[in-house]
Amino acid sequence: MMRAERVCLSVQSQMSIEPLSVTAFTLVNALGLGCSASLQALREARSGLTHCDLPGIALDTWIGRVPDLESAPLPDGLQAFDCRNNRLANLTLQQDGFDREVERVRAGYGPERIGLFLGTSTSGLEHTEAAYRRRTLSGNEDLGDDLRFDQTHSNFSLGAFCRTRLGISGPTQVVSTACSSSAKVFATASRHLLSGLCDAAIVGGTDTLCSTTLHGFASLELLSPHPCQPWGRDRRGISLGEGAGFVLLERLPPSPSRPALLGYGESSDAHHISSPHPNGLGAALAMRAALDRAGLPPEAIDYLNLHATGTPANDRAEDRAIAQCFTRPPRASGTKGWTGHTLGAAGVTEAVICLLALKQGFLPANLNRGVQDPDLALDVLETGLEFSPQIVMTNAFGFGGTNASLVLGYPR
Repeated sequence: MMRAERVCLSVQSQMSIEPLSVTAFTLVNALGLGCSASLQALREARSGLTHCDLPGIALDTWIGRVPDLESAPLPDGLQAFDCRNNRLANLTLQQDGFDREVERVRAGYGPERIGLFLGTSTSGLEHTEAAYRRRTLSGNEDLGDDLRFDQTHSNFSLGAFCRTRLGISGPTQVVSTACSSSAKVFATASRHLLSGLCDAAIVGGTDTLCSTTLHGFASLELLSPHPCQPWGRDRRGISLGEGAGFVLLERLPPSPSRPALLGYGESSDAHHISSPHPNGLGAALAMRAALDRAGLPPEAIDYLNLHATGTPANDRAEDRAIAQCFTRPPRASGTKGWTGHTLGAAGVTEAVICLLALKQGFLPANLNRGVQDPDLALDVLETGLEFSPQIVMTNAFGFGGTNASLVLGYPR
């Protein structure tokens, strides 16, 4: 096992990549609509978590719910895609001028040269659940005309909707690797851009709350009965959330005022279907590979955004992985106490939080930690910090050992 890891690392160390400029980004989650709402909530130490109030779900847990999503219709002509997940994607594309930036690159490069790489785990599952509930109540065999597998249920529904909504026709992929989905799409986009298959790429992801996800995590005994406590001694599990985020990447000359994707790392330790390797071996591989591709030593990282789910096993494994990669860890925090764990959208949500840290000079606190866990070596930020990082890293580790780490910052 250890020999295989050394071979893998020796190959990855030769794979430094060209930085890819970040020219636009946006997000929506329980903190609000757009980057300003999220940044304001982070500065004010105001969490978006509330006790679960979803109709028909009697679970004692907390969630990060996007308000009024039910009343956010799709544009005319796109009603065939109408489901909660696509509504959230559409709402997010309207924030921070992101869709106008897409219009710019579409006009400049051509629609066929814009790639689209998105992550999700739930896709339109909530819409399908509603169809089956309706069928049970009515006694009819018909699931209804509004349940369309391709447009409202399948994972590619998100990609098909966004591609149609944005008027682009370049390479399109939807990745579904649980919680690492919308981090891994940065790697997918990088490979497409650097191989010349597209000139700009939209990366991101969307995930929405549904009964299957909530009851599934409840059956695994992973839901916390109170707001999650990432990195805390008394942590008992996750608080699920919903959210979406999008980032526009372009091959442009480096600029001191424009952050870039500097490196990515991916690994698959395949230790267990729902538990991480206890020593964080796969997570450590991903972090080292991201540093290698960025051509940076560990001490170059000014801030580390932790995956920090708030479960005992996950936080412990990530802590051990960090100890393998950093002699002196950077300032660090987990942000799921603010937004909840947005699953397939977690990677891009936390990447955008990192981009806000780079642009706005503010590091978010690790909310709700409570008493420090003496079993975890890494300390975390208990309060927000006015600080201007130059290079940051963010982690996203999913079920089945699908791990991804990203390095973002200003090229040197």
